Amino acid sequence: MSDPTPALSTVQTLRWTWRQLTSMRTALLLLLLLAIAAVPGSVVPQRGVDSRATEAFFSRNPELAPWLDRFGFFDVYTSPWFSAIYLLLMISLIGCIVPRTGVYLRALRARPPKAPKRLERLPAAAAFETDVPPEEVTAAARRVLAGPRLLPARIDVVTEGASSEVRVEKGYLRELGNLLFHVSVVIVLVGVAVGALFGYRGAAIVVQGDGFTNVLTQYDEFASGPLYDTDDLPPFSLTLEQMTTRFWTEGPQRGAPRLFRASGTYSEDPAGAVEEFEIEVNQPLSLDGGSVFLVGQGYAPAIKVTDAEGDTVFDQPVPFLPQDGTYTSNGVIKAPDAAPTQLGFQGFFLPTAVSADEDEASVSAFPGPVNPLVGLFVYEGDLGLDDGLPQSVYTLDKSRLTQLENDDGTPFRVSLSPGQVADLPNGGSIEFSDLLLFARFQIASTPLAWLPLSGISIGVAGLVLSLIIRPRRTWVRARQHGSVTRVEVAAIDRVPRDDLPNDLDDLTQHLKQTLSLQSSSNADRIEDPT
Repeated sequence: MSDPTPALSTVQTLRWTWRQLTSMRTALLLLLLLAIAAVPGSVVPQRGVDSRATEAFFSRNPELAPWLDRFGFFDVYTSPWFSAIYLLLMISLIGCIVPRTGVYLRALRARPPKAPKRLERLPAAAAFETDVPPEEVTAAARRVLAGPRLLPARIDVVTEGASSEVRVEKGYLRELGNLLFHVSVVIVLVGVAVGALFGYRGAAIVVQGDGFTNVLTQYDEFASGPLYDTDDLPPFSLTLEQMTTRFWTEGPQRGAPRLFRASGTYSEDPAGAVEEFEIEVNQPLSLDGGSVFLVGQGYAPAIKVTDAEGDTVFDQPVPFLPQDGTYTSNGVIKAPDAAPTQLGFQGFFLPTAVSADEDEASVSAFPGPVNPLVGLFVYEGDLGLDDGLPQSVYTLDKSRLTQLENDDGTPFRVSLSPGQVADLPNGGSIEFSDLLLFARFQIASTPLAWLPLSGISIGVAGLVLSLIIRPRRTWVRARQHGSVTRVEVAAIDRVPRDDLPNDLDDLTQHLKQTLSLQSSSNADRIEDPT
């Protein structure tokens, strides 16, 4: 019985593992896995992008959401499994590129190989005879095979006795295209990683007439890379003076956004000059240390609440968050200073309220403010703001609140148009005094943002080189046989293609024509030596 195969040593195991990791097959597999792993980030809302959408997903899917959260589906791009694939892909590509670059550089300095003895055995070969001497045949062949300067060829001419040979290799830049493509992937990965590690991104809602200062407490959402210091936030501030919105009013695009524009003033430093700005979709305000993007807008009804003692306990615009294309919006109002008990309101805003019947609920028929309507349910009790725990201004904790009811036991609801006032059951009133707009800004800084774009450009260039360049070796051999010269032409593609025989026929015909002209010129010189 033969001895079993000896087990690999630790060093051999590590070497084998490294070879497997840095193989092109592994790199392609990891690239595919990375693409698949990124799919949940496009399907499931991400906390770092839109925390409100994440909260809404949890409320709509109370059983599924916790399981997805356990596997990091709401933070896909910062999850351990995504980071592991990302790092393995980068290591695999670098380990694959470095040795291939060395091999390519050595091949770049190499000369075209010697022609086989039996050229007729190659996939494409031809032969003919001419009366032009071998030296002139090889000179003509060199001119014919040189090709355009944009696609250079390596050409050697070798003469051995009565035989001359032209060795040509074209398409050696194709491997450069392959290397550029793989290098571009690394550049993109590095650029994205640097942006994720040293960048930040946040969102804030600013109502017309209000301002924003770039400090953490002003953000509704904020996420930064692990290596970014929030003390380094650029000290800019801005004031939103006007939010302009326009929608298509007719045609198939009725209700679709036509123009979103935020305008106002800003200052990059507390002691700096105040300048004007206009921000539109895809036209951000670029600042030193970040950019301000306009990513959304909505309505902020100005609400005034008076408690049972006649004191004004709330008087400010409240952003209502859009839920659909008609800007049906949800909002919350909290009046913790109301007496004798705190008051809370939760409801909706309709920019263009319509109703088919008095008994049917109103809906929004158009995103523009044609017939604004606010509908609110009223709660009293403990808002939970005195517990010291942070609360979202867009949600209402009803665990210690009691909903106010009508005399018949149905929930009490107020419906207000601009300028209207409604009395509350336990005293006090609520007024819809004005309608303002708000802008949702995204403030982001991505260091080396140009690097991924550069990598993509390099990748496209490499891909083009790989597609248009055809690596091919061609030989032309000329031998003197008595008074004639026997010319042999052969070629072989390093990447199989169907057009090789036709190309060789064209080359042979071109060479024959060139030699025929050369032969006629030689005959003319003999007949007229002067």
